[in-house]
Amino acid sequence: MLVTEQEDLVASVIGFMASVFKMTSPFPENANNVIRPIQNSDLEAIEQLAKKASNDDCQSCSVTLIRQLQQVRHWYWLLKLLSWFPNLSHYSFYVYVAQTCQQIHGLIKVAPFNRTRSTWRVEQVLVDANVPQQENLSTTQNIGSGLLRYCFETIWEARTWILEVNIHHKTELALYRQNGFQPLAQMTYWAIAPQLLETLSTREPDLPNLLPVSNADAQLLYQLDTWATPPLVRQVFDRHLQDFKTGFLNGLVEHLQQWFHHTELVSGYVFEPQRKAAIGYFRLQLCNNGHRPHKAELTVHPAYTWLYPELLSQMARIVQGLPAQSVHLASADYQPEREEYLEKLGAERIEHTLLMSRSVWHKLREAKPLEGLQLSEVLQGLQRARTPIPSRISWWHSLTNLHHPSTGDGANYVLILPRVLPQDGKPPSESSETWN
Repeated sequence: MLVTEQEDLVASVIGFMASVFKMTSPFPENANNVIRPIQNSDLEAIEQLAKKASNDDCQSCSVTLIRQLQQVRHWYWLLKLLSWFPNLSHYSFYVYVAQTCQQIHGLIKVAPFNRTRSTWRVEQVLVDANVPQQENLSTTQNIGSGLLRYCFETIWEARTWILEVNIHHKTELALYRQNGFQPLAQMTYWAIAPQLLETLSTREPDLPNLLPVSNADAQLLYQLDTWATPPLVRQVFDRHLQDFKTGFLNGLVEHLQQWFHHTELVSGYVFEPQRKAAIGYFRLQLCNNGHRPHKAELTVHPAYTWLYPELLSQMARIVQGLPAQSVHLASADYQPEREEYLEKLGAERIEHTLLMSRSVWHKLREAKPLEGLQLSEVLQGLQRARTPIPSRISWWHSLTNLHHPSTGDGANYVLILPRVLPQDGKPPSESSETWN
């Protein structure tokens, strides 16, 4: 009777786990619903999907995606060939699509954030709003959650996922919160107008130890990034020394991309000779044809905030020989000195985003399925593997019983163990211990 009740209990637990798995599946895959990697035949459908996404939440992202699709369409087979070799373009267009009834109704674009690929970034989730609602859920939550879950389960090397979403895009925020993303930091994007850049360029920057960046300086830049990043953000980013180095193939691909996009990269760092450390770093992506604004990355040691005006003056002098364009720069909420300086300078806030992250713990599958697990196998596994070895006390008691058998009147002999005298031969004191 007890075995039957335990078997029923195991069967009920297995059935409950199966029902929970079915309920948590947001986008069930069948003959009509498929999530798969992108193919060459999907490029036109994806471009049409990006053009239809004309709402405020996806307008800027859709324009960027359309520009990328036009480039991928011309260089698709070259990128496909380069994907067989380790280079930056291997993950330049890593896209999965959601196909429903032979129609593309959603996509997700992801990319590794660090060189070890332990942290991945969700760059964009795009869903067709004309798809009919299913299971009383909105279209974005249904298909978007399916795309996110598919990436979580497919890309096993990713232990952490991060993304950036505009604080005014409520639909995307709800989607990411529903799938376990939590706020990590608030990001503010600034635009420095050409007039401000011209004013900054008139000032001679005080940077006597400004040096160009090479692979030999990777250790210095890694230490600077460690000092300038809070512990929680540093743990999520999980950057290592190799993230600050550029290999030969990666450098070649970067030069080809710069030639194709009419851009140029200029970088430098400020060296502190007494401490033998880097205290400031900038990386400026210049647009030579003036069609797009310049993009800047800036890292400053928290103890050397006086470097902000000096490095910005240096970048302003670099862009003076190019067509007039603004410089876009980002700041986080853990960098109050940078935001205060940019406000005093008169820079314009152009976007306010939320940096979010979530971790993924991949469960290892059991060697035997739960459905085929029998109660007899469970009970057999609980049995002891070998005969227990008698301990020293049980062996001593058995030996004592052989030499001192019990008397006929029921009285037993009591074995009194001799005291162990210390090395000096003196008996111990009677005050602290009681001897039986």
